[in-house]
Amino acid sequence: QVQLVESGGGLVQAGGSLRLSCAYSGGTFSSYAMGWFRQEPGKEREFVATISRNGASTDYADSVKGRFTISRDNTRNTAYLRMNSLKPEDTAVYYCAADRTFLTTKVAERYDYWGQGTQVTVSS
Repeated sequence: QVQLVESGGGLVQAGGSLRLSCAYSGGTFSSYAMGWFRQEPGKEREFVATISRNGASTDYADSVKGRFTISRDNTRNTAYLRMNSLKPEDTAVYYCAADRTFLTTKVAERYDYWGQGTQVTVSS
C-alpha cells in the first residue's frame, strides 16, 4: 500500500527557507507524478507545485513561482519542496500527493494518495 510521509516543516522567520521532504513507500515511486498542496484552517486545499515522473516537467502556483522549487530523487523514493523567501502568507499545512495518471496536474481530486501533512509557520 502506498504511503507518503512529509517532514521538514517548522517555524521560520519571514525571508527564511525550509525544505520539505515527502518519503514514498509501497510501490514504484517513478510511476507517480508528485504534487505539493497547502491548506490553511477554514480554507480549501491549494495547489503549490507538481512534478512529472522523471522530473523533467514542473508547474507552480503563481504565488510561489520563483520562490519554491519542487524536485524528486527516484533513487531515494523522495520528493522535495524547497521554499525560499518565505512570507507569512505561506503559513499552512503542506501536503504531498501522488498521481499515477497525469503527467502533472494542479487538480487535487486527480491525486490518488496523500500524506498527513506538515505544518509550516512563517512569522513576520
